Amino acid sequence: MRKVILVSFVSLLWLLTSCATFRSDLSGAYTGEVKRNPNTAPVSVFFVFTHVEQTIGYDAVPKLVSKNSSTHSFDEIFADALREFSNTGKYATFTEEASDVNQPERRAKKDSLKGQFDYTVKVRIVSEKYFSGFFLGTLFSSISATLLPIPFKQYYRMETEIITKDGKLVGKYKRNATLSKWVETFLIFVYPFHPENRKREEIYVAMLHDTFRQIESEGVLSAK
Repeated sequence: MRKVILVSFVSLLWLLTSCATFRSDLSGAYTGEVKRNPNTAPVSVFFVFTHVEQTIGYDAVPKLVSKNSSTHSFDEIFADALREFSNTGKYATFTEEASDVNQPERRAKKDSLKGQFDYTVKVRIVSEKYFSGFFLGTLFSSISATLLPIPFKQYYRMETEIITKDGKLVGKYKRNATLSKWVETFLIFVYPFHPENRKREEIYVAMLHDTFRQIESEGVLSAK
């Protein structure tokens, strides 16, 4: 009878187990004067996106991942951030994939597109976590039957470069942010207000909007 009660209690704890995720503010956010350049002649822009993730201490090298593995709505996030620019004319996007190493036609397509646009904007989004923290957090969470609140951190970094058609680097930007996911039995009551996917999307939104806003304010994408 005691074993049945114990098993039932542990099972109930696992059923109640949940998590709540919180995000940090952006590090490196733009603090200058926000400007719009509505009278600037339209320019053509080629956006190249690279999504990378790595579990430090477990992965030997960063891994290229599909944009849909990072966030299911990246296209919508990008389209929304694109409104920060006032003079974007023709534009195209290209997302690098790990399989490109075996697909010369895709590599050739990317190279050919670079020469057709006034600017190439390269956006590299990196997601990192530490294997030691994840392993130890999972261990202590399991030992305590998730009664102890355990934090798991995910680090995000967005690096942006702007290159002219003739290969000149005219802009370089970097943004950082962190997700803290807390796992604990009774966080099930907090979870609906702080789901991980929403917080991750908020970081992507903040990074893209803030970077594009700075580019617009500085007038980097100007007709030559």
